[in-house]
Amino acid sequence: MSIDVHQHIWTREFVEALRRRAAPPYLDGWTLFLDGEEPYEVNPADHDLDRRLKLNRGFDLALVSLSSPLGIEHLPAGEAWPLLTAYHEGALGLPSAFGAWASTCVTEIDPGRTAAVLDRGFAGLQLPATALLDADGLTRAAALLDLLEERGLPLFVHPGPASAPGTPGWWPAVVPYVQQMHAAWYAFHAFGRPRHPRLRVCFALLAGLAPLHVERFIARGGTTRGVVDPDVFLETSSYGHQAIDAVTRVLGVEVVVLGSDRPYASPAETLLGEAAEHQMSVTNPARLLERERSRAR
Repeated sequence: MSIDVHQHIWTREFVEALRRRAAPPYLDGWTLFLDGEEPYEVNPADHDLDRRLKLNRGFDLALVSLSSPLGIEHLPAGEAWPLLTAYHEGALGLPSAFGAWASTCVTEIDPGRTAAVLDRGFAGLQLPATALLDADGLTRAAALLDLLEERGLPLFVHPGPASAPGTPGWWPAVVPYVQQMHAAWYAFHAFGRPRHPRLRVCFALLAGLAPLHVERFIARGGTTRGVVDPDVFLETSSYGHQAIDAVTRVLGVEVVVLGSDRPYASPAETLLGEAAEHQMSVTNPARLLERERSRAR
């Protein structure tokens, strides 16, 4: 089964919930308003279900996720949960060609409510990297990560809000998103993995290429050269052959999974050969999403 682990599609339920709001994040028609950013004109075709199904013909399954840069997870619980519920309801109503990552509020951690969402059949839990940047963040999120370990479900780390007034349109994706993922990668290895030894984790956008800094890491006291964590995965969204090839030289192809980030990017062309393509789109996603493996340890 060929799997794309990272897509976004705004369902009717989610769009209507955003349109009911009068404070960011909200939609006025198809104009998106976020804190600290210029209004953004969303293309409705990007979230048209029939069009997406046609684009996804090369995949047996696509996992959709909440657009964490909207900042929904960081809202107060009373504001976050109506939007999260709308996202969850819409995602669960998609055709069988889709699965979904659950989301939760990170300002007021509620493991019980999050567990009830996960139990409805989500692939795992997505958290914004902005909630996992350091030891304090991982401590606050520990109850959620414990929950995932108990259920044998993976964590998906996705870039969070990145307000950058006065910058070009490409700036958030190229600078703060990458910085967030870089920090979350090293924070998890330093503070998360010791507490959560059985947790499977997938980092979006190749963790901001954080693994390529291994030489500097070793030079400054790190001690993991040659050690690959088999339960940590990196997905490929917005990167192509050069970056994917470089990461596989450090960590091996066994931990790279295909994620497109549709509608904002297209599936990567790695040029690494048919065997590697199969590994990244079939074998590795199956390992990432295998529900019972963590429980069996």
